[in-house]
Amino acid sequence: MPVARALVLKNGRGHANVPRACCPSKPMMGVATGTRHRLATSHGFHAPSHHQTKGLVRNACRASSSSSPSPSPSSSSQVEAQNNATPAPPTDEANEEETTTNPPAPSSSSSTSPSSSSSSTSGECNPADGTCVEELDGAVRVHDDLDSLLQVLPADVRDKLLTHPERANLLEVVLDLGRQPEARFQGSLTEARTTVEVLRQRPVDWEDLQSAEEAVGQFGGDNRAGIEGTLHRISALRNRRGVIVGLTCRVGRAVTGHIDMIRDMIDSTESSRSILFLGRPGVGKTTVIREIARVLADECGKRVVVVDTSNEIGGDGDIPHPAIGRARRMQVPEPGMQHRVMIEAVENHMPQVVIVDEIGTEAEALACRTIAERGVMLVGTAHGRLLENVVKNPSLSDLIGGVHTVTLSDEEARNRGTQKSVLERKGPATFPCLIEMRDRTHWVEHDVEMSVDFILQGRVPTANDRRRVMRDGTAEVVIRAVPYSEDEEERGGDSMDKVAESLLSGAGSGWEDDLTRRGGRDNVGLPSMASSSSSSS
Repeated sequence: MPVARALVLKNGRGHANVPRACCPSKPMMGVATGTRHRLATSHGFHAPSHHQTKGLVRNACRASSSSSPSPSPSSSSQVEAQNNATPAPPTDEANEEETTTNPPAPSSSSSTSPSSSSSSTSGECNPADGTCVEELDGAVRVHDDLDSLLQVLPADVRDKLLTHPERANLLEVVLDLGRQPEARFQGSLTEARTTVEVLRQRPVDWEDLQSAEEAVGQFGGDNRAGIEGTLHRISALRNRRGVIVGLTCRVGRAVTGHIDMIRDMIDSTESSRSILFLGRPGVGKTTVIREIARVLADECGKRVVVVDTSNEIGGDGDIPHPAIGRARRMQVPEPGMQHRVMIEAVENHMPQVVIVDEIGTEAEALACRTIAERGVMLVGTAHGRLLENVVKNPSLSDLIGGVHTVTLSDEEARNRGTQKSVLERKGPATFPCLIEMRDRTHWVEHDVEMSVDFILQGRVPTANDRRRVMRDGTAEVVIRAVPYSEDEEERGGDSMDKVAESLLSGAGSGWEDDLTRRGGRDNVGLPSMASSSSSSS
């Protein structure tokens, strides 16, 4: 496969021109390296201030809003070349360029609160005091009062988890009637697998479930409940009579540091461009948009409204969790009303940014388009691993501009070298930028309109591959412009021409079933990727 030129981004002096798909007019700002945050408040969470942060990028949002430089000719031509050109020819790894800047010296000034511990005074995370755990990728994970969640569990299960050596990595506890209670722990940073451990041999009985239900309180229409003042979530399984027969107790933690993966996009002069995050359940989509809400509200000074359908972003209770900063939060009475609350937020509260989690219905997709057409920035999430998942989803395809079948005239079909029926994007994308969260340290950034057009034509788009790596004890974000087909393992070997073929054969309905179809290239009329890939290599 072609080896793309890489840029290593570190917090420091100077800028580096980066092949940015979504915000091309602004040179890349520095990305934090080795970030360590002080965390010491009575709430168990404290967003790092300017004096409490070590090695964190200083924000450029306010400066960008006061003076917005015009796009430079070099950056504009770079984007135009990226949109029109095929993937770059292979280059030798010895010629691969890396651009680095030296990190600035830590600030000597600091402010301390009366309740600050010794670790807080030094401005560093101290895992020994139980306030935070520094992950291997340089992010700081804040513990969000785990003891309050453990109080919901049976006494013997709670006691085992209180002293468990992997307590910091606890993901969720599952209580199913007639089965042994299980604890699930997070795997490594790059693996989706979790470790499952049986907490006791005696199966869960009715008494265990009833005791937990009484501790939690009333469940909402989506069978979810929370613990006031925390980010924990308890979800119920019910039988056909509506009786609870199982509980999933998921640990909620506020995390700082992951926004460094896209700090350049948030700090950019074009930071009003909407962003959609895709990823499997549990990869951290909600965690990321929670931190984005805080950064946009506190550091950028924007009017941010969070539409919190299940209270997962701002926590349970009437007072939002400190993790979202000064962002305002609108709760949703019923999950089916999320699209109405989204429109209400724009009409009543004049936000500059609307943040919404789990966009999943056609009504919500249309609400997103309505909000975007009014000039409001959107930050949202949706389930799915790849951009193609959204393209093939009739309910969500409007988020990326929609897809329809176009019948060409005989002359036009001959000029294009295709058959008469082809797929095209209906209109502009609601979310110009889409990020596939492969895992917590590997994201893929798309210019949505360019990538969708390429996919529908059976061609391979160019995407920005963002990875956080550890070098000499500090975390660096490496961004490479690469052919999107480079990560074949993520799509099970399906190339872009096969994806386009499946869409063309099922453009009306049932697109998911068409992945198994294998028609001939002559029947599709799209360029074969086999020839283009061989020529590029």
